Amino acid sequence: MQQTRESKPRLLQALIDAFSLPDLRRRILVTIGLLVAFRLIAHIPLPNIDPAKLSELYSNNQLFGMLDLFSGGALKNMSVAAMGVYPYITATIIMQLLMPVIPRLQAMAKEGEAGQHQMNLITHWLIIPLAALQGYSQLIILQRQGVLPTDIGGILPMATMIISLIAGTVFLVWLGELITNYGIGNGISIIIFAGIVATYPQTFGQGGIQWSTNGSGVVFYFIISILTTALIVLFTEAHRRVPVQYSKSIFKGGRMYRQSGASHIPLRVNTSGMIPLIFSMSIVIFPSLVASYFAAPSGKPENFANHIVNILNSSASLPQGLVYWGLYFLLTVGFAFFYTMVVFQQQDLPGVLQKQGGFIPGIRPGKNTASYLNRVILRLTWAGALFLAIVGVLPFILRLITGVDLQLSSLGLIIVVGVVLDTMKQMEAQLVMRRYEGFIK
Repeated sequence: MQQTRESKPRLLQALIDAFSLPDLRRRILVTIGLLVAFRLIAHIPLPNIDPAKLSELYSNNQLFGMLDLFSGGALKNMSVAAMGVYPYITATIIMQLLMPVIPRLQAMAKEGEAGQHQMNLITHWLIIPLAALQGYSQLIILQRQGVLPTDIGGILPMATMIISLIAGTVFLVWLGELITNYGIGNGISIIIFAGIVATYPQTFGQGGIQWSTNGSGVVFYFIISILTTALIVLFTEAHRRVPVQYSKSIFKGGRMYRQSGASHIPLRVNTSGMIPLIFSMSIVIFPSLVASYFAAPSGKPENFANHIVNILNSSASLPQGLVYWGLYFLLTVGFAFFYTMVVFQQQDLPGVLQKQGGFIPGIRPGKNTASYLNRVILRLTWAGALFLAIVGVLPFILRLITGVDLQLSSLGLIIVVGVVLDTMKQMEAQLVMRRYEGFIK
């Protein structure tokens, strides 16, 4: 029996072990079932949508294709889940940015589980106005592009569609929380992961279509994509271990003894994750979205906003894309530093070390420790920021070199890799906890 186990690959044996455990098998099946429900919801369309004009809009507008990232094609189909969980992500980011500014939120974050519950409740309530605003803006843009009839501006039809979009977002967030509680992995991340992966067959199909005219370019494109994925794995897991010493005093036999132990603080190279890319993408497409909102409806004479839309849309393509993607590169680097420092200040590592009796060898506690950690995190962030920026503009560089135009987003790859690694670690922890051999070396 031992020889049979050792003769199988570690990953295959881990899957067999996982399905042999009733509770772990139930978690996996619950996750799969909820993802199937998500994909079914993604194909329930809103009423009064013209599918032909909607498809034409997305085929001619690269910026709208970027917005379709988090919905897994639901936005392109204009389903009730068109906004995906993006309003929830926006609400979470807003709460994180407001925490250092509002003292009440800071105090709430330090109240343990009760405070975290209150912050989650505020985040969930914040989803509704954000989803309503985003849904109304999207419907107005679609109406001006001729996808929605111009005579549907009544309060009741518009309110019905907005409520449907809000309900779709809230339902997806609920599915994500069910996966977190009863399945495997972080539910919201897995919902985003499933939406991105659902678009990959279409991407591979587009590559197959372009194979006949540019076979070498398609092969080079996918080779670089695979190497990029490996690089993303490397930087996602890369971290620097800062050594830490802990000392404590114990009273034994009428005498005081001092014990010490060694540990480390893992400082990630890419602390900010994919958030800088989301910020940068939102900034660069924001002018085009605003101009689309004020553009003249389809079939009517163009106004100044139409010209702005055409200019901004063309700026994302070759060769004018140098300005667009250059701005995207610089914004990603800037937001990486900004978000990393926000997260680092919230963690308050020097204060935590001082409370736990820990210190960095050769560094005095307090301000000296804070200055040392700030210098280390700034040097690491340079590597992480440049990595994110280069990976972010890589699709543009590949299109420039190979002439292959595929909707393979670097942001999507980073999300997919991060979710897969996180889910694998949770699966590993579940197996090791039950005294089974893991599969991560």
